[in-house]
Amino acid sequence: MTIFIIEDERPAADRIAALARAYDPSVVIAGTAPSVADAVEWLRTRPAPDLIVSDIRLSDGTSFEVFEQVPVTAPVIFITAHDEHLIDAFTVHAVDYLLKPVQRDKFHRALAKYAALRQHFSGGLTPLLERLRGERAAPERIVARKGGDFVALRPEDIAYLYTEHKMVFAVGRDGRRSVVDRPLADLAEGLDPARFFRLNRKYLANIDAVERFRPHDKGRVLVVLVPPVSEEVTVSQENAAAFRAWMGG
Repeated sequence: MTIFIIEDERPAADRIAALARAYDPSVVIAGTAPSVADAVEWLRTRPAPDLIVSDIRLSDGTSFEVFEQVPVTAPVIFITAHDEHLIDAFTVHAVDYLLKPVQRDKFHRALAKYAALRQHFSGGLTPLLERLRGERAAPERIVARKGGDFVALRPEDIAYLYTEHKMVFAVGRDGRRSVVDRPLADLAEGLDPARFFRLNRKYLANIDAVERFRPHDKGRVLVVLVPPVSEEVTVSQENAAAFRAWMGG
């Protein structure tokens, strides 16, 4: 079994490798990557591993951004520091997920689960994973935190979501901000694409939150959101046409 590890903390990556070898001494760690950029480069230039073990939050984004940029057929065991009740949706992309700090017994059970699935689906795990991905429906509520309380936000009441310092924030139409314990890439995939558009790596906007937009330098589009933000929000040249089509123009 070959394993590719995506983890931005070297001690954590070393522990995963050690636990994998303790489970099966024949395991080969095909490579490790500490960031989205490094993982994308590795997956584009090397043979696909049998299994990927990946932290969700990385130094330059989330591992979901890796899988958006590179077609990945290998199953994934996700690792996260978040409460398990807030990440149930992640499991449709994974063989399993684990909470930090990774425990030996749970990690070995996850590897055993992968081995069992691999043996049962002898034609490959890709059809199973694709079927599971297809079962996801747009969420009716998004769980967020305000202080010490959890609240359920309706997508239509969210003006936009953005990421900052490895955290995701939802901003309501009233300007109130709350923390969402899910990666922006995962939210972008789950929300109705007719209503929400990934403007860039930082912002995911409701169509009703776009007050106006205009051409910007180098083919980009400058977007003005409401409630207003304190920084310039742009859509890249590559996504400008898709943005205009989404806006209906």
